[in-house]
Amino acid sequence: MQNDSKSGIRRNTLSGPGQHATIAVIGLGLMGTAIAANLVADGRDVIAYVRRPERVQDLEALGIQATTHLPRLFDSDILISMLPDDAAVRDVFFGSSGMADCLPSGAIHLSMSTISTSASTEFLREHEHRGQGYVSAPVFGNPDAAKARQLAIILAGPPQYCERCRPLTDALGQTFVVGNDPARANLIKLLGNMMTATSLEVLGEIITVLKKRGQDPQQFVDIMTGTMFDSRVHRSYGGRLIAESFAPGLTMPLALKDVRLALAEAERAGAPMPSVGVVRDRLITGIARGHGGLDWTALGLVASEEAGIGAVDH
Repeated sequence: MQNDSKSGIRRNTLSGPGQHATIAVIGLGLMGTAIAANLVADGRDVIAYVRRPERVQDLEALGIQATTHLPRLFDSDILISMLPDDAAVRDVFFGSSGMADCLPSGAIHLSMSTISTSASTEFLREHEHRGQGYVSAPVFGNPDAAKARQLAIILAGPPQYCERCRPLTDALGQTFVVGNDPARANLIKLLGNMMTATSLEVLGEIITVLKKRGQDPQQFVDIMTGTMFDSRVHRSYGGRLIAESFAPGLTMPLALKDVRLALAEAERAGAPMPSVGVVRDRLITGIARGHGGLDWTALGLVASEEAGIGAVDH
């Protein structure tokens, strides 16, 4: 047993190789809940932290142990964070809760959040100072993909820690190991999101043109996705844009956060991204018009409104 001087809690040291690991999940939105539920379904020992007591019963109905008491996570071997931004991750692990200070040496923070490269480097340094592991594992995919174990997971960090996290990421989708520096995974995630964001903007504009010309946008999307643009992004989001299906997903404010992070990375590199600047302005417009609770597919709604097609109730 090991005594934690800060919390006064006595707890077991980290499980050794081959022993059953305890997994904690922090950030139980749609994505985090789907991830936790899949790990539980695999027979893993998972505990989830939520701030709101009313969430506990909902999560336990999915077989997920849930708690509002953060110290119950201090004995975990791997802590998965699926939090909205740099500040949220920093607050949970290095803020007043003292999470990082209460974890055992050798515990791993598996960060699946979409955050900046600078924050990722900062968190690596802080965990290394405490003898802990830090691995970035941001994901491509929406909540439906998470439920179906079809996430694309970009994994980067010290090899010994990536190896221990790999069985978890492989159980959630397809893992791409991109190196020893966690920040590399975060850069790939941000730039990949910009490919999706700009695709949504262009698809929204094209579908608006077709609607105003009295043409069938589904026919166009079927032709394009059956030939030159046979990608999951164009197939899935094309259908949602046509159906005006704007339930989140990734809400417009969170998409705007990702756009701003990507533009900051581009500025640091001295590489302009003018098309992403357009998306930033369109997201700001959508939020200003009251669409902030909608998915980033609502870029198509903004395109329609700009073309004089009235807003639809969503």
